[in-house]
Amino acid sequence: MYRKENTTTATEFIILGFPEFPDLQIPLFLLFLLMYLIILLGNLTIITVTCLNPRLHTPMYFFLCNLSLVDISSTSVTLPKLLDIFLRKNQRISVNGCFMQIYFFSFSLCIEFLLLSVMAYDRYVAICHPLHYVVIMNWNVCVLIVAGLWIVGFLDPVTYTVFLSSFSYCRSNIINHFFCDISALLKLSCTSTSTIDHINYILGSFVVMPCILSTFVSYVYIISTILKIRSAEGRRKAFSTCSAHLTVVILFYGTLLCSYIRPTSTQSLEQNKLFAVMYNALIPMFNPIIYSLRNQEVKKGIAKLFTRKLFSRDQKTIFSVQLHGKR
Repeated sequence: MYRKENTTTATEFIILGFPEFPDLQIPLFLLFLLMYLIILLGNLTIITVTCLNPRLHTPMYFFLCNLSLVDISSTSVTLPKLLDIFLRKNQRISVNGCFMQIYFFSFSLCIEFLLLSVMAYDRYVAICHPLHYVVIMNWNVCVLIVAGLWIVGFLDPVTYTVFLSSFSYCRSNIINHFFCDISALLKLSCTSTSTIDHINYILGSFVVMPCILSTFVSYVYIISTILKIRSAEGRRKAFSTCSAHLTVVILFYGTLLCSYIRPTSTQSLEQNKLFAVMYNALIPMFNPIIYSLRNQEVKKGIAKLFTRKLFSRDQKTIFSVQLHGKR
């Protein structure tokens, strides 16, 4: 902390983590480490299976690969620091490090909102306009869409982060959270938060609300089209192509709307911490599981990948045994 004109401004922050459970720090470390490893393994498996299986070289799985990358990115911004807090009690983070964490986490959230809405549109075209799907969702269009998403994701949090960095944090330097969460950080500000609230709603109007609206409209058309299918088997097959995505959308949107679409003055840190665990760890952990369990192509691809590895290992073992026997 340094003093200037009778005010004290933070030069570093202290992230408390989960001080509510002082006797459970090691079990919590093991729990979050396990979740982080599952997130990495699950999402890297989705990416690997999609790249190696030619049958999965379609727009839907191209978007799914990008979603897996975003999930890895968002959790890698927050969970390693939390694990460090649990294990080494290293709760300190520099001011610049805190704002970088906010920027990259906001960047990941922005891209995930955009990706989920694009994936909903992809399912809308596949179910409502199947004969035109190849024309509408061609590879050039998909690559341009994804490139645009990443560019918007990089640019969107800039204004927000710059404003946050210009605030004075003179009340305390202790963040009652497990990462540099915006709502927890604003509690420490001695600058009026009305400006950042306005920026939050403006950015939400340009990114979040259009994504939610487009996703909702896409699924209204999807469900109405599925209900018009006469055979029960046809309805089941049509719904199975979008059920995994719909489950992920409900979990992601529901959690974030409960957490952030409220004025900062009415937010409870305890509630935000609970929601943050959900969208920082649980949802990225469940995403590959949901897509694997509810998607036959992904299940077949994963089975083929591991079968190939086991078969290759068995062949090497048999070859080495035969070679040793000849000697």
